[in-house]
Amino acid sequence: MANPIDGFSVTRDDLWFVGDGLQRPECILAEPDGSLWSADARGGVVHIRPDGTQRLIAQALDTRFGATQDEADRFTKGTLPNGLAFDGDGSILISNFGTDRLERMTRNGDTTVVLDTIDGTPIGKVNFVLRDSKGRIWLTISTRIVNWMAAISPNRSDGYVAVIDDDGARIVADGLRFTNEIRFDAREEWLYVVETTGRCITRLRIGKDAQVLAREGFGPADTGGFIDGIAFDAHGNLWGTHVMSDRIFALTPEGEFRVILDDDAPGPTAALMDAFARDAVTPEHMLACGGSIAPWFASLTFGGPDLRTVYIGSLRGTRIPAFRSPVAGLPMAHWR
Repeated sequence: MANPIDGFSVTRDDLWFVGDGLQRPECILAEPDGSLWSADARGGVVHIRPDGTQRLIAQALDTRFGATQDEADRFTKGTLPNGLAFDGDGSILISNFGTDRLERMTRNGDTTVVLDTIDGTPIGKVNFVLRDSKGRIWLTISTRIVNWMAAISPNRSDGYVAVIDDDGARIVADGLRFTNEIRFDAREEWLYVVETTGRCITRLRIGKDAQVLAREGFGPADTGGFIDGIAFDAHGNLWGTHVMSDRIFALTPEGEFRVILDDDAPGPTAALMDAFARDAVTPEHMLACGGSIAPWFASLTFGGPDLRTVYIGSLRGTRIPAFRSPVAGLPMAHWR
């Protein structure tokens, strides 16, 4: 059967935009009714309704569950929602890049801590969270060091993947290079893991008790850019973003690499890649990069009633670009 993305590409003219005045819309969740939920640097999640109206739901540490008012006040100043997932009851799981915790936020903003340590040790720089069809929660830790910028290095591999299930929280795969987004394939047999500073994707074969049975690379050993987000379509293509060089690409089921959308600024990107190879990346190298559509593409989300609308999350954009795909996305656990 022919691959529906054969010959498919997207240009600026194919895009439209959703939302307005957003801050760091890094991760986006879509619901069947057309609602979007976007992480926001103001310390919460923006709900964009199907009619286009939007509301910021700010996180507030719920003092009814043991937090003091001082802790709640400090939390409000330090929160930075990153990856999002719907929990089974419709609340939102937040991997908080500011507080270094996994949190749960109700749809009115009340927030509680789900996980901040594993085996008595702080979990580190939590990046992304995913819930599977069995109700297990998977999360990624990009690095164990506090100054995460120092982990933008070809020489550091202290990221890991953890799971929370009926047996508690534990690490299932370690030694990863700035672990970022993760996704299961359609049968939930393989967990695909972004290694951002490895510029590649690793996949883990998962057994019935959440143990890793195999670990291997998928696709090119070097995709030519820092991968951030990934999402499967219903054909089995794995779509991804290159952050800072602002590309959307897809890996076919056979691992072939294809560019879907390119909004790169080649000069700054070349300087960044050169600095990275020398282990000398600075914030200035990074900030010089980015296109004009929504700087620093970060994630992809399939939505719309037919799951054929693709939304692009970004780190420096204020709106969400969208375009139509020739194939539907793979439904996530909350969609089923």
